[in-house]
Formats: sequence, C-alpha cells, structure tokens
Amino acid sequence: MVDSSSSHLLPSTPKMRLTTMFGTSALLLALTHLGFVSAQTFQRLGTCPSLGCVFPPDQTDFLAGQLFDIRLEIHAPVNGSEASNGGVPDENFTFCIQSGKGACQDVTKYFTVQDSPIEKWSFSYYEDLFAKDAGTPIVVNVASKAYRALSLSKPGAYTAKLVYNGGFQTVANWVVREPATRRKAKNVLFFIGDGMTQPMITAARLIAHKSINGKYQSLMQMDQMEALGHQMTHSIDSFITDSANSATALYTGKKSSVNTLNVWADSSANSLDDPKVETIAELFRRRIGGALGIVSTAYIADATPAALCAHTRDRGQYVTVVTEYLTSAEAVNSTFAWPTSCKEPDVIFGGGAEQFFPGRGSPNGSDYYQAFRDKGYNVVLSNTELQAASSKAKTLGIFSVGNLAKWIDRNVLKENLKGQRNSPTGDGTDALDQPGLKDMTLKAIDILQARTKRNEGWFMMYATACLKLPVSTRHVPVSL
Repeated sequence: MVDSSSSHLLPSTPKMRLTTMFGTSALLLALTHLGFVSAQTFQRLGTCPSLGCVFPPDQTDFLAGQLFDIRLEIHAPVNGSEASNGGVPDENFTFCIQSGKGACQDVTKYFTVQDSPIEKWSFSYYEDLFAKDAGTPIVVNVASKAYRALSLSKPGAYTAKLVYNGGFQTVANWVVREPATRRKAKNVLFFIGDGMTQPMITAARLIAHKSINGKYQSLMQMDQMEALGHQMTHSIDSFITDSANSATALYTGKKSSVNTLNVWADSSANSLDDPKVETIAELFRRRIGGALGIVSTAYIADATPAALCAHTRDRGQYVTVVTEYLTSAEAVNSTFAWPTSCKEPDVIFGGGAEQFFPGRGSPNGSDYYQAFRDKGYNVVLSNTELQAASSKAKTLGIFSVGNLAKWIDRNVLKENLKGQRNSPTGDGTDALDQPGLKDMTLKAIDILQARTKRNEGWFMMYATACLKLPVSTRHVPVSL
C-alpha cells in the first residue's frame, strides 16, 4: 500500500496479507479449474439453438408485402453432446403459420404453394476448443425444405411452428409492420458513413465548430436535421458486426450473420441458396419502378454497396455481386424463383475495376464493361469523362482498381496517386483522374432526375469507404 501523504510503503497487516493471499489463491484455483473442465464453445448454427431451425428466425419484423424465403432444417448430430436419433434427421416434420389467434395452417395452404421436396446434406463443426485441438468434429446430418419468394401482406403478429422428432417444437414469432398510408418523400438519398460512430461524429463537431463555455456557436448539418435516428446493426448471433450484415440491417431491417448479404445463413454448402429477404431498393424497384443509384468510394462489389442488391452468404463473392447488379438473383442461381431485383440500376459509380476488365476477377474472365454497354449503359472511366457524360443514359462509372483515392491524395498529396498501377482500364497505368464522393453524387443526382418518369422519384445510396480506423470503430454504417 502507498501513503499518498508521505509516499512510502506501508506494511500490510496480517489480515490484509491473508485476504490478499486467499484472494490470489482462489483466483488461481478458479482459473485452473475452468481450464480443466471447460473451453470456448461454438454454435452449431446461428439462430438455431435447438435441433429444429426456422428461417426467418424468431423476432423477425417485415414490411407488409416484403418478399422473403423460408428455410426449415432438422439436425441430427451423429456424435457429441447433442447426438440424436442415430444421426438420422426426421423427414416427417411439419410447419404451420398462425396469424394472430387464428388456427395454425400448413405452410402450403397458408401461402397457396406446392410442397417442397426434402433436401439432404451433412455439415461438421467443432463443439469446443478441446474438440478442435483434438481434431474431432461433430458431424450433423440435415433434412430440409425451402419455400421461395413469399410475403405477408396483413399487418400483425404471426407465429411459425416447426414440429419434429415426435413433438419437439421450434417457434418463431414474426411481426408485419403497418404500412404508411401516404407517401412522405419523393426521392431518397441514403448516406452511409462507414465507421462513422458517435465518437467520430463528436470528434468532427469538436474540430470544426467553436464552443464557448460548453455551448457550440454553430452546428453540423446533421445536427440540424428534422429527425435523427439510430439503428443497432450488430449481427444476429454475435455482438460483433461487419459491413455486410450491418448494411443488410440498414437495407432490409433484418438481422443476419457476419459476412452475409440479405440472407439468413443456413447450413448448406451452397452459399447462394440461403433464404433471402427483399431489400428496400428491390422493393422500391418492384413497387414504384423509380430510378436507382449506387455511389461509393469503395470498390463497387464491397459489402456496403453490394448489400443494396446482392444475396449471398459470402460477401467475398465479388463476381456474383456485379453479376446481380446487371441481372438478378435468379441469374446467379436459376434453381429457384426470386421475382425482384435491382436489375440494371440507373447509376453505378465507384472503384473495383478488377471485376470489370477482362481477367480472373471478372465474370468468366470476360469484358464486363462491354456487358454493361450491351445493356445500354454509358461507361465512363475518369472524372473528365464523368463530367462530360449525358444525364439521360444509364451510367456505369468505374474509376480505379480497388477503393478510390482519398480527398487528401487527390487534392494535396497528388504524388501518392503515382505508381499505383490502378487504372480502371486494366492496362497497368495509374488512375490519376479520379472523382471524389461529391463529384459522383452530384452527377448521379443529375442522371436520376433526368431518368425519373412522372412522379416515381428515385432512390440513391452513397457511401464512403472505411478509413484505417481502430477495430472498435470500423464497419458500423450509420444512416442519416
């Protein structure tokens, strides 16, 4: 102990020494005990704590009429603490939907759809760190059904019941939100500041605005908005987030797993057959038919812009993302129906040229710039071309390999642009004529305005690529 008045060490009393020794010994004993009997455990499948899995999972909210898939899985672990039924999953499971206090109707009758065939597969995982160290995975056999492109139009509470293994139940409670009675906005400008958490906003306010005796003499524009909301975008099975599942939360209102884009992660090997949910952009295109824009300083297949339109369990499937921009989810996986898409957005501006010029990063190694031209797109590859482009045509603007250059490099430290070999043409030269977010946004608005018919309006997402921020502040998109 230290006496702050004299700054010399004070001897501990016997009672103090005994308490300290006992506390340390108890702590060491507890840690040793924990080390022998337990280890970090792993989930068999996120959102599926029992052997019967329902996707969409419990606590899911929907917009009235929003499209979604249903995936049902019955798990039968062959070994481990959950070993069940000799590893044979129950194929005679039933699933019903109950609206309010009404009767629970079989899913085929409720949605007036044909029954789906049983799908079977197996997967494995490690139950805990001991099993991982020993190399003894748990093998799980699965029986599953999927029902595609469904919707609930009546607002209210719903109960979905999966019955399996002779009476066990998994229950999912869903809510369909009351739709707005009238349209309040014609155009939507959806801004995402990647990594822009409250500490970052506060820091910007402190730097840019004078304060006298704790009172700011001016405010940021976002401080003066009529309304400001916050959304918790952590993942469905963890409090850690990434750009994929957080952007999914922003665009769909649904929780999902890390790395997923507008799907609930199932246990199948195919990352393109997971149960999907319709994004706000797809819903806007399907119902209103207005113009759509995607603008980002990141590579355009990155998770934040990709989540507006793409559907995959793996955000790293960049070829799938750019393919879905131009076509639809059905074109990526033709084995099921998905009658909604962002098909051919009016504006796509950003980086990521490696997904467009011929090479291993583009779809089938093809010239994907030409694929867009064949669909009527004007393709621009520099800021000069961007500013000169007509506002009447659909426009694809790709200005660099990877992310676009930051403002300070484009305007102050211009030497940093040299030697990057990141030209969007793929010829190995430098991308020296890149636009900034403001340049792209203003041009995008001009194009969307010019292409808007009647009173349909337009929807545009624009986002900044994440800077090199501490891990705790990265990948947390905020809508403003």
